[in-house]
Formats: sequence, C-alpha cells, structure tokens
Amino acid sequence: MTLLRSHDLIVREALQRNAGSEVKHTGDGMMASFRSVSGAIDTAIEIQRRLGELGATDAGPLRVRVGIAAGEPVSEGGDLFGAAVQLAARLCQRAKPGTILAAGGVHDLALGKGFAFGKGARIRLKGFDEPVTAFEINWQSNPEPSRAS
Repeated sequence: MTLLRSHDLIVREALQRNAGSEVKHTGDGMMASFRSVSGAIDTAIEIQRRLGELGATDAGPLRVRVGIAAGEPVSEGGDLFGAAVQLAARLCQRAKPGTILAAGGVHDLALGKGFAFGKGARIRLKGFDEPVTAFEINWQSNPEPSRAS
C-alpha cells in the first residue's frame, strides 16, 4: 500500500502541474484526460522520471506502462468512454514496463513541440478492426517539461 500511495501521489502531482484531470482510479493505475497533447506527454514523462527516482523495491525498480491517445470521448457520469479511451487503454496494455506508447494522432499533434519519438509501428490491438500506428516516446531523451505547453 505504501508503494501504491507513492505512485498515486506522483501521478496526481504530475496531473496538477500539467493541467490534467483524474477520471478514475483503476486499482493499479489511473485514467486521466487533458486539454492538450503536450500536457499529456509532459505528465507521462514526469511520472516515468519521478517513479524512477523512487529507486528499486524488493521486487526491482518501479516501472509503469503509459498509453496516450487523442480523440473526442463520450462523457457520462464523470467517466469517459469511446474509441480514444479504448485506444489509450490498449496502448497501455501493449507498452513495456517503463515506457510510454502513443497513438499516431498524438504523434502528429505533437509535431514541432520538441518531443522525442521512436519510429512508428503498425500494431494490432484488441477491439480495433485495423492495425493502428503507435510510437514510443523516448522520455529519457526529452527535455524537462517547460510548463508552458
């Protein structure tokens, strides 16, 4: 529980600093929404960096997976639904521990904003008829967030 509380504190502080909104706690993670792709990416990078600074636990280093998608979700009862939400969740499931996996739309919206992305790959995801393009965000190569995004 101590580790989970540390995780939640780091995520919530990063959300606050980058104008993100916590949608819900999923038990072992969180779903959040943002008004800008830059805010989402800055938050994901901050989370990876700060969790890495916590150091190793008895089970090894604390490494989380992050998935980011952009779109127009449906809002009902304080929750979000729709293809963008499902895409972000599937990307999170596909990401390796310690990585950030972004949909092609996120990559395109972030062009010219100074983020370092790996090469895109077409991947098949459950619930999507066609392969989607995904990019790993090279968060170790990205500069500290400017907070002006």
